[in-house]
Amino acid sequence: MKSQNETNEAISFEAAFGRLEEILEKLSSTAISLDDSLKLYEEADRLIVLCNKRLTDAERKIEVLVKNRTGELAVDAEGKPLTQDFNAL
Repeated sequence: MKSQNETNEAISFEAAFGRLEEILEKLSSTAISLDDSLKLYEEADRLIVLCNKRLTDAERKIEVLVKNRTGELAVDAEGKPLTQDFNAL
């Protein structure tokens, strides 16, 4: 049997986000028991953490790719990494 971490690592961002939408719809449109609501809420919480981690990881990868000519990360006056729209790449 797979652990929760192994299951989370195997699911794509898109699949996790889709499942979150399903859970939200079910919680808001269906009369379900308290126990089932709690289970769905717990699942949604895990999926939100997973999606946030995947988005943060993607942002870090993009930051690494946006470098200035010296090979250092390009930053603004506040020291925050500069980013570019995907269309500009």
